[in-house]
Amino acid sequence: MSSTTKVCIVGASGKLGQYMVEHALERGYEVVGVCRERSVPKLDRFAGRITIVPGPTNDPDVIRRAVAGCDGVLTVLAPWGVQQYSSGTAQAVLDHAEPGARLVFSCGWHVARDDQDRYTRRFLATVRLVAWLAKAVRAVEIDDQVEACRRIFASDRRWTVVRGSDLEEGPSQGLPVWSRHVGDPVLASNLTRRLDFALFMVAALTDDTVIHEAPAIVGRQAPSVLAHQQGGTEVEGAS
Repeated sequence: MSSTTKVCIVGASGKLGQYMVEHALERGYEVVGVCRERSVPKLDRFAGRITIVPGPTNDPDVIRRAVAGCDGVLTVLAPWGVQQYSSGTAQAVLDHAEPGARLVFSCGWHVARDDQDRYTRRFLATVRLVAWLAKAVRAVEIDDQVEACRRIFASDRRWTVVRGSDLEEGPSQGLPVWSRHVGDPVLASNLTRRLDFALFMVAALTDDTVIHEAPAIVGRQAPSVLAHQQGGTEVEGAS
């Protein structure tokens, strides 16, 4: 991708989205941001530097207009409400992104790529409880994020799904370390700086090694990463 790359960021007004906007602008990308109309003021600090397409991110027409001419699309799969928001957003991006565009999606560790992902009973119980409570109050639909990723995994597009750990604020620790499978000991610390999650998303645009991968990430300075490095164990993305 050249220095004149045009990138669309779907879900640009959220915390992760705003960090992606920052990283993309730092790299000299032309940025188009998509967010719900009521969230547009959150992007005021980028006024004059990005183009904003307001509207629901699961609206195919909104996405079609936003991704036109974009070489890369960064999408936050937000599971808002109980209206198939994540899967609708993912499908719209898959349907309307330019042929050959790099598509990078974000989700949580709870989305399994294959049967080699391993989860603790506590983790699974927590996910089930949160999913039930959230759906009961019609706040979010976690299962729909799983459906969104199922559609992405089945696509022949040039996709990457970045699976994030728990997130915290703070200065950058550098590009996160990743593993192909949840349950890898290197991920045990389960914590990444939100700024660095965004960095990994933007970096994935130009990293062909993560095409058709679903990297599960953790902070570069996390204790579990440092323990593996001290033990001489090689981990993905640690170089």
